[in-house]
Amino acid sequence: MSYAHPEVLVSTQWVHEHLNDPKVRIAEVDYDPTSNYMLGHIPNAVLFDWKKDINDPLRRDILSKEACEDLLQRAGCNSDTILVLYGDFNNWFAAFAFWVFKYYGYEDVRLMNGGRKKWLEEDRPVTKDVPTFARGNWKARDPDRTIRVFRQYVESILGMKDKVLIDVRSPKEYTGEILAPPEYPTEAAQRGGHIPTAINIPWAQAVNEDGTFKSAEELRRLYESKGITKDKEVITYCRIGERSSHTWFVLKYLLGYPNVKNYDGSWSEWGNAVGLPIEK
Repeated sequence: MSYAHPEVLVSTQWVHEHLNDPKVRIAEVDYDPTSNYMLGHIPNAVLFDWKKDINDPLRRDILSKEACEDLLQRAGCNSDTILVLYGDFNNWFAAFAFWVFKYYGYEDVRLMNGGRKKWLEEDRPVTKDVPTFARGNWKARDPDRTIRVFRQYVESILGMKDKVLIDVRSPKEYTGEILAPPEYPTEAAQRGGHIPTAINIPWAQAVNEDGTFKSAEELRRLYESKGITKDKEVITYCRIGERSSHTWFVLKYLLGYPNVKNYDGSWSEWGNAVGLPIEK
């Protein structure tokens, strides 16, 4: 059994062979560029700073359609450019950027399987040089609202049998034992626990030790054994939307689930909102 959309994944070897391909743009997406991109990155890779580039500077929201278009044009992306994303934290933030760029209609965007960690472990070339490219002509589309949900919608579907919530955080976050993963101790919600009816399937269960995705057969068994089937609408969430984007990518593109949405408000919104129900 192969992936439903194998074209959205590229190997480190593929990227190595296309470092100087004018039709390919490589971008590193980092939560903390000073600890990663600035110390060395894939040659010809541009930087997308998750906090500064992929999020709105004022609102708790992703960047606007206009800002997305400007970002990708500044990176030299044209309408026919293959955009390859990779990053730190097992591609969490690269997957978030993938989801955002699909939200605004980017046609050919891919993830490098294994992310930054795998590239470095294979001792492939890195550089501190920051590339520049001529401004591209890529045009953003109106948002694809079939891949995103907001808090009010999640509230409205709780308990519906044809809809299922997946909490992709760690078991300790799901039960409320801890409020945030160790990497982000200052970005916690006021309350611990999970959204009622949500099933806990940690994102990490979908990847191998080297950060690459498990086989399609392994992934299918993992989700179907928890009742996550293709006939249901699936909503993923985590704490700020990045780990849930990773699971959204797995379900929608690797397994071909037809109706998968990311709730990027996630626990940082739900756990801080007044009056919303939680379970522990």
